[in-house]
Amino acid sequence: MPPRWPRKPDRNDPAYRKLDDRMNFAIHVGIFGATNSGLWFFHNLQNAEWPWLNWVTGGWALVLVVHAVYIFAIADYSDPTIPSQNTPTKSPQG
Repeated sequence: MPPRWPRKPDRNDPAYRKLDDRMNFAIHVGIFGATNSGLWFFHNLQNAEWPWLNWVTGGWALVLVVHAVYIFAIADYSDPTIPSQNTPTKSPQG
C-alpha cells in the first residue's frame, strides 16, 4: 500500500518536500539497479567486450552518490521564509 499524505500535498510544506525528495531518490536507486543489473547480466551472458559498461556504471553510481549526499546532508527542509507584504519598506525619497 503506498504511503498516504494526511493533508493536501504542497511543495512548500517542508515535510512533504523531504518525503518527495526521498521517494525520488528511491526511484533513482531502483532504476539504477534494474538497468545496471540487466546490462551486466547480458554482458556476462554474451561474454561481450563492452568497454563503455564500466564508465556507464561508474558514472551513474557517482551521480547517485551526489544525489544521496544532497538529499541526506545538504538539502534544507526548514520552512521557507516568505517576506510579509505588511512590512514597511523605505522609499528612495526618505
